[in-house]
Amino acid sequence: MATGALLVVGAAWLVRAVWEIRLAVTGEPASGPPDQGGGSHRTLTSLEDSYHIVGAVGDIVVPFCAVAFLVWLWRVRDNARTLSGRPPKYHGIWVYLGWIVPVGNLWVPRGLVADVHRASAPDRRLPPVLNVWWALWLIGMLSGVGLFYQDSRDEVIARAYTDVWQLLVSDAAVVGAAVAAVFVVRAVTAVQDERAAGGPVPAAADGSAGERV
Repeated sequence: MATGALLVVGAAWLVRAVWEIRLAVTGEPASGPPDQGGGSHRTLTSLEDSYHIVGAVGDIVVPFCAVAFLVWLWRVRDNARTLSGRPPKYHGIWVYLGWIVPVGNLWVPRGLVADVHRASAPDRRLPPVLNVWWALWLIGMLSGVGLFYQDSRDEVIARAYTDVWQLLVSDAAVVGAAVAAVFVVRAVTAVQDERAAGGPVPAAADGSAGERV
């Protein structure tokens, strides 16, 4: 469920990027941006209206993906405690608060996953894709136009007409983070499955030896 939800979010942001490119290619109407200022808004074009729909779909799928990922993280955290016989580094409340507490959300979620992997496979290095995922996630989160953009959708449309490259960089980071997260989920789940079965712990999901951090 977690990997499926992540791929759906990645697909939603990819579609969003396509619509932003379409807006940039079409160009801003002669009547100006949707938000005319002073509380005045012009009638949206059909392309702008469809972008609102695309954006709304993304807003809907993100919470479902968040729930699926957190359920997975909580379960592998419990598995790691059972496999290692030691308590997790982070208290359980951080599985949720780690994503929203300012400053702490810059490293706690990565630390949660890293701790699970270390406890599940102490003789293995962390998969490099973990750092790739987290770097892309931070770009998407901090760019201001990714998962947590502050502008209204009409303001984002106006940016697509003038600075679409900023939107596309952020979209690429979100899509890349979603795909990288799939490999993170698979890597952590794989080491736990192998450890539980009593077999050898496999290499990182991307086939590399990984990096100890």
